Amino acid sequence: MTDLLKSSLSRRAVLQAAAVGAIGINPALRAAVYAQGSDAPEKKEVKIGFIPLTDCASVVMASVLGIDKKYGVTIVPSKEASWAGVRDKLVNGELDFAHVLYGLIYGVHLGTAGPKKDMAVLMTLNNNGQAITLSKKLADKGAVDGAGLAKLMASEKREYTFAQTFPTGTHAMWLYYWMAANGINPMTDAKVITVPPPQMVANMRIGNMDGFCVGEPWNHRAIMDGIGITAVTTQDIWKDHPEKVLGTTAEFTQKYPNTARAVTAAILEAGKWIDASLANKNKMAETIAGKAYVNTSVDAINQRIMGRYQNGLGKTWDDPNYMKFSGDGAVNFPYLSDGMWFLTQHKRWGLMKEHPDYLAVARQINKIDIYKQAASAAKVNVPKDAMRTSKLMDGTVWDGKDPKKYADSFKVHA
Repeated sequence: MTDLLKSSLSRRAVLQAAAVGAIGINPALRAAVYAQGSDAPEKKEVKIGFIPLTDCASVVMASVLGIDKKYGVTIVPSKEASWAGVRDKLVNGELDFAHVLYGLIYGVHLGTAGPKKDMAVLMTLNNNGQAITLSKKLADKGAVDGAGLAKLMASEKREYTFAQTFPTGTHAMWLYYWMAANGINPMTDAKVITVPPPQMVANMRIGNMDGFCVGEPWNHRAIMDGIGITAVTTQDIWKDHPEKVLGTTAEFTQKYPNTARAVTAAILEAGKWIDASLANKNKMAETIAGKAYVNTSVDAINQRIMGRYQNGLGKTWDDPNYMKFSGDGAVNFPYLSDGMWFLTQHKRWGLMKEHPDYLAVARQINKIDIYKQAASAAKVNVPKDAMRTSKLMDGTVWDGKDPKKYADSFKVHA
């Protein structure tokens, strides 16, 4: 018995030592260490919610390709109907993780998006790749971009309705920022409604809205169906902007830290796989177009993920700033400044009455330590700085250094 115990302890020590030095070991061996040793995921099967959008791809492909198994977990993707449903299921524990809007996680954490609960962002799933669509009826009257929309709204007075996907989410913030940059106050000059992404095209078809901001493939789908035009892409609002994140509750990361790391690593590797080649992108498009995932035609997905854009009015272009899932790690890092930016816009648009401690909140939510461990396991580079500098469409520079001043600096606000 003593020899058995010694053997067991010795084996565990070897595994632990291997796990500690995981940066330098073979990926297959590292995966075996995580799966069998002290770093083994506490939960072997995890349910990850997603909304039918192109940017759910790395979550889906981590499961479909079996990358999750390398890290000792089984990902079960769960198709959800709305972001509000994703929020509720994350909060009550029906979902372990979700492909989710950055601003939704921050809104729940601060209680500005419904139920209040401490939340966590484990990684950014993608940059870029959303758009603002205007109805063909508006385009026919000259509203083909922000300036044209502002001119039409000033000359032809009526109630204009625009849709976003969740009040504190990314699409609401891109829509408001773009409208405001063109002199339109989204709070006073228009009616803004919330519509789940897959329902955007159908609602525009029956005349329920003049425009919407949503992720792909629904902007391209509106063009294919002849009912809308792309007025602006979100990468033209903010190049390499953060978009969806892998979100969970803070409680989950505390209870199952190894599971959180393993799932993050698997999705990081899936993102690398997607961005590795055109063949992989095409396989991804064919996979997620299926009924179990996005439920649309492959050609609604496979153009814009290659950067091949059209606006629905005859203009075509190749955009180098299309949807990215990896970028050798630069895409996926949960920058503190990214999370803080959403808070500045929540304050700008009256979703918060007082300024929060922007940096402290971002540090609470963005689990950089878990991300770094996962990035090491998946062999993904990690940026040196948790803050980054970006210039947005109106020339405003965001660097996270003085968020209160930045939030209060906009002429158009709630």
